[in-house]
Amino acid sequence: MPRLRKSAAPLWRCPECGRGFANRNQSHSCSDVSLDLHFTGKSEHVRELFEALVKVIKACGPVKVLPEKTRIAFQVRMSFIAVQVRRNYLIGHFVFARRVEHARFTRVETFSPRNHLHAFRLDGRAELDDEFAAWVREAYAVGEQKHLIRKSAPSA
Repeated sequence: MPRLRKSAAPLWRCPECGRGFANRNQSHSCSDVSLDLHFTGKSEHVRELFEALVKVIKACGPVKVLPEKTRIAFQVRMSFIAVQVRRNYLIGHFVFARRVEHARFTRVETFSPRNHLHAFRLDGRAELDDEFAAWVREAYAVGEQKHLIRKSAPSA
């Protein structure tokens, strides 16, 4: 029976900002942005919504919250969810290894056979339901790079 094998190579670290990436020389903008900066001038409602989202994401396991200049990314080995803070709501996207058509996604973009962006908008906590939590778990697995597990021949 074939075994499952997964690469667990160490993350490449940017020599400028120290952020870890699954891919060497990953394109990014080095930044030292505070999380609070994203919430300046925004409603308390949107901060509470963000904190509720973080709780759903962290239920999957360890995650890095990475405030960047234009977004807040969530990363395991790869970034798998990112959000932008608006005055009273959040917009964001999941990365899935498959394409999912659903009315809750504002757009879906396919970049490669195992790289599909699914954009969403969150207006309230009620939208962080079981269906949304299942999508978070699916995206988290992409962040772990579980979608890259490949079958290998058994050892002799």
